[in-house]
Amino acid sequence: MVLDIGERVIPEYMKPTNKLLLEHIARYQFALPYISGRVLDLSCGAGYGTHMIAKEKKNLIEEVVGIDIDPEIIEYAKGAYYHPQSSFQLADATDETLVNKLGHFDTIVSFETLEHIAEEEKLLNNYYRLLKPGGTLLVSTPFGKGRGVPCGSPFHVHQLKPEEFQALFNQYQKTTFFYQKGVLIVPAEETKDYPLGIAVCKKAD
Repeated sequence: MVLDIGERVIPEYMKPTNKLLLEHIARYQFALPYISGRVLDLSCGAGYGTHMIAKEKKNLIEEVVGIDIDPEIIEYAKGAYYHPQSSFQLADATDETLVNKLGHFDTIVSFETLEHIAEEEKLLNNYYRLLKPGGTLLVSTPFGKGRGVPCGSPFHVHQLKPEEFQALFNQYQKTTFFYQKGVLIVPAEETKDYPLGIAVCKKAD
């Protein structure tokens, strides 16, 4: 199967030293300590991160479900990554009936999703509805000139400013922010000039 990669990160198509690949893998590696129970990888892309979670956390998870809106990439993921505790499904992250289709999750990972979504509130509402009480949400996005301002990527609706990103998660009991540059991920208060943010959000019990 030959894919139109576009902005996709597909390890099979990339050198192991590719900086974008290493950056994406670093995010999933960072997420692993927070992951348990029933897990959703929302906007899973090619599925390598879903597979990493299944392999690395097999004793601490019930299952991990990877979803993406692209039927071609879901077909690829199903063929490329098999694990008895993982599955891949075609789904729209802004579908307001998503919780009825997928149920609830103890952990949700959603990396590099926000910048692609025009209907931001629908995505944010789905994060909250899909997450069980006491569950953990991990979200990442690249920073840019702000909401509504065109950015250099033809694949992105816009890229939020750090303060706009941090304002998205006020409904959670506790949120901790991290910034990423390459494979390095540090607490947000330690730097102000990293190009990407990660939010780790805890929903109230």
